[in-house]
Amino acid sequence: MRHYPAGVTIVTLQHDGRPVGFTATSFASLSAEPPLISFNIAETSSSIEAMLAADSLVVHFLGDHQHHLAQRFSRAAEERFADDSLWTSLDTGEPVLNDTPIWVRATVRQLLPIGDHTLVIGLVTRVHDNTDDQPIGAPLLYYNGSYHRPRSLE
Repeated sequence: MRHYPAGVTIVTLQHDGRPVGFTATSFASLSAEPPLISFNIAETSSSIEAMLAADSLVVHFLGDHQHHLAQRFSRAAEERFADDSLWTSLDTGEPVLNDTPIWVRATVRQLLPIGDHTLVIGLVTRVHDNTDDQPIGAPLLYYNGSYHRPRSLE
């Protein structure tokens, strides 16, 4: 699957009063009505326990200017939120990453264990989009083990 490009997201949530987050490249839109999203998390992830206990989460759609965040959230769990200047908390408690042009908050609707992963299905309850119909940059892609930005074929 490393030869199939994927958009990069970071999923954040709160667990026992602490921020938790991880990089996810399996994000997908499932339904417009109701607005449902999905992503997978590995059973071996350091965030799996928190994800299984979560009621809500935030999915951040990363731009190419945020590849440093994708790398940070792929490293050891204790490093992910070590820099307080990178994030704040929503009034509902979930951590949100600063300077992320688009993110969605969702309540956890269903958790489905499948193979060595859990499929998370969320109901979108809030959308943040400050792109003003003009993206700040290209979306961040993950392909063949590294991060990329798409380029137009036109």
